[in-house]
Amino acid sequence: MRLFDFSLKLNGFDIAKAKSVLSKIQAKNDAEFEAYIEKKKKDIVSYHLKHNSFYKTFGKSITIEDWGSVPIITKRHLQQPLEDRLSKGYNIKNVYLNKTSGSSGHPFIFAKDKWCHAMTWAEIMNRFSWYGIDFNTSKQARFYGIPLDKKGYYKERLKDYFSNRFRFSVFDLSDSAFEKNLAKFKTSKFEFINGYTSPIVQFAKYLKQKDIVLTMVCPSLKVCVVTSEMLFEDDKTLMETCFGVPIVNEYGASELDLIAFQNTKGEWQVNSETLYVEVLDEQNNVLPNGEEGRIVITSFYNKAHPFIRYDIGDIGSLSENGTIRKPILKQLTGRTNDIAILPSGKKAAGLTFYYITKSVIENDGNVSEFVVEQSRLDTFNISYVCKTELSEAKKATIKAEVIRYLEPNITINFNRVEQLKRSKSGKLKQFTSHIN
Repeated sequence: MRLFDFSLKLNGFDIAKAKSVLSKIQAKNDAEFEAYIEKKKKDIVSYHLKHNSFYKTFGKSITIEDWGSVPIITKRHLQQPLEDRLSKGYNIKNVYLNKTSGSSGHPFIFAKDKWCHAMTWAEIMNRFSWYGIDFNTSKQARFYGIPLDKKGYYKERLKDYFSNRFRFSVFDLSDSAFEKNLAKFKTSKFEFINGYTSPIVQFAKYLKQKDIVLTMVCPSLKVCVVTSEMLFEDDKTLMETCFGVPIVNEYGASELDLIAFQNTKGEWQVNSETLYVEVLDEQNNVLPNGEEGRIVITSFYNKAHPFIRYDIGDIGSLSENGTIRKPILKQLTGRTNDIAILPSGKKAAGLTFYYITKSVIENDGNVSEFVVEQSRLDTFNISYVCKTELSEAKKATIKAEVIRYLEPNITINFNRVEQLKRSKSGKLKQFTSHIN
């Protein structure tokens, strides 16, 4: 029995029809596909101008034939009661409801109509199938957070059961917890790992310490898909070595869909079937492929709630080698609120500090995890988990590297902790600025 498909259908998501529609979209030739994109852009704008009072007010100056006249929606625009943002005919009882993680600093509740959510699942299942994964039959090792309240906890556990997956805690990353994880892998026929990058990296470090390759104890394992947090090249190499399977990078947003997924050629292929992805400059002009800017996304199928030219809060670029049919995400730099402003007025991607620190303190295996926070224009705090205190020499090296890459007169404070603070969902944010 195809239990996963059945559970989706039971909740009102027509997954069989969605898979059929997606297959027909993918079968279009290049000219047909381009025409499909243009039609879907106009259709979704026209629909919300007609049926959504929030969008009708928001998009007063839109000319349907001029895509540039369609305004940019930000998360701030959506921080109002959901009932005021729903289209005619939709209410909280006949839509899929969820809320964003708040990692951008602007959390909000959103809705998708059930057909849109079915198309989301068709897209996800299609991408995972590139690596031989079938959600109905392939058992998943899931590294995600879980609600700690009783109702939320058991609801997620029930979903895990119907979804053929086992959830590992991302809140306990101790050796004793990983020892239990390893025992579960030895007795379960997991076909794929899926979850947040940082806890999966920590599990790989544990395996390296024990000189174990995961496929030696769990030979059914085919692939590991990481999401929601930055994946660094050396971490990817570590996981490939310790797991013995390909490591795939996924980029998505709960309010939208799967945005990009690494294909078998190693390209970060953008979802062009259900989304339209643009990269814009600060004046909202579309940038040429290869240039870095704000990632703005249109959801073709969400009639319940408008996500049209929606600024997701991320910075990145599309590859020059991409096409309308097959766009390629060249780079995902970080979030717009992760920009560090320095004393001189210079701006730098917050992850620059993370890269610098990572290159210095992780090479000997002493430091297992760390985060960087900016508390003042000239002050950055590094909290880290390690076996032994960082030496003064290593701290001095980090400070020197920061000055070399950025500018002088920057203070770096170090704080050794037993455990890093994660969000309620279990995500770990590598860089945070408290001054922007």
